[in-house]
Formats: sequence, C-alpha cells, structure tokens
Amino acid sequence: MEKAIIGKKVGMTQIFDDAGKVIPVTVIQAGPCTVVQKKTEEKDGYSAVQLGFEEVPERKLTKPELGHSKKAGKALRVLKEFKLDNADSLNVGDEIDATVFVPGDRVDITGISKGKGFQGSVKRCNTHIQKMTHGGGPVHRHSGSMGSSTDPSRIFKGKNGAGQMGNEQVTVMNLDVVQVDEELGVIAVRGAVPGPKGGVVALHSSVKKVFEKKGAAGISVNPQKASARVNPQKASARNR
Repeated sequence: MEKAIIGKKVGMTQIFDDAGKVIPVTVIQAGPCTVVQKKTEEKDGYSAVQLGFEEVPERKLTKPELGHSKKAGKALRVLKEFKLDNADSLNVGDEIDATVFVPGDRVDITGISKGKGFQGSVKRCNTHIQKMTHGGGPVHRHSGSMGSSTDPSRIFKGKNGAGQMGNEQVTVMNLDVVQVDEELGVIAVRGAVPGPKGGVVALHSSVKKVFEKKGAAGISVNPQKASARVNPQKASARNR
C-alpha cells in the first residue's frame, strides 16, 4: 500500500540489531501531518491528498497560505501532495503520524541537499587538476581553455565547470525503515538522507520493487551451471 508522511531530519546515529551488528541510521521526526486538501477523480481527474506539516504562528504565513491551511484548522508551513491508495478514505483534518510506517518498509526520501555555494570544477564536477610541473602557476585547479573552433564557436550547455553547487532537490531511493517510535514520533531509516539537520524531508513508499532471490545466496540454481560448481579443474573446487 502507498504510504507517505512529511518530517524533519534530526541527525544520524547508530543502532545495533539482534545479532549485534551496527546499523547507521538517520533519525527523522515524522509528522504529525494533517490532511489540508483532498483531490478526487470527479473534480480533479485523479486521487491524492495534500498533507501539511509544522504548525507555525499565523503571522508567519501570507493570507493566501493561511486561508488555505485554515481549512484543516491549523496554520501549517509545509505542504506536499501525495498520491495514496487510501486517498479516498482520508478527509480534510485527518492526521497521519509516524506509525503509518512499520519496520521493514522501504521508502524513497526527498529533501533539499546542503548548499555549498560557488565551487570550482574540481569539487563540483570531479574534474582532474592540471599537471604539477614547471609553468603550472597558481592555476592547477582551474578548468583551462575550453573554447571551441570556428564551428560551433561556442560552449554547449551542461559542460563541466564552476558554478553553484548543492541546494537542489534530491531523492534517495529504497531505504529500509529500521525502527519506528510511536511515543516520540520518530522513524529511523538505514543510511543517509539529503539535507542538513532540521531540513524538511518527504517519505513515501519506494517505487522500486524488491524480489527475494531463490536459493541460497551466491549459489546458482541454473542446472547448466551445475558442472562448473563441481569441476575438479577449478581451483575453487580443489581448495574445498
């Protein structure tokens, strides 16, 4: 089932599983989110809900924003729309909390990456530096000449070069939900999440489908490869 929620990145930590293995996780303060608007097939041509997050004083919103979120009875700063399977059963004013997800779920997380300002091509595009030989001067990390000849007499858009880095929407896909704390309203997700501490992120069910592999890990179940596993000419077979 499609599930979604808006949250705030708290930071990274580590937890230990039952086997004692360490798991790096990102802690997210998920919700509570309020349904601010409902899209229907009859009126809008599709089913979806708009969730609101982070209640703020009314003076911090413009009058159009305040009038829109007031339909749910709250002044909410962050609004995001999600297409959910149960959108028809949700109504304006309903709340969604962190318990909508359970350990074992896989989620895609969208956030705004950290802004790094104006950066050179070496850091921004991973280009190599110039040779550190005589005559290089103080320009080892510069891009150097990149002008074209008579045709086309210009530089094509998208070429690696210096410019503004970061501060763009990034989605990290297929992360595991490791723990859900109902009392604190937090979700622990395996791995890193885009954005700084305190940044707003959106969690929704992963679009990638994970299929369980048949047979033991690392062993082929193809009968045509059976002879290769027991071939005495192979060094791996002789060392068994």
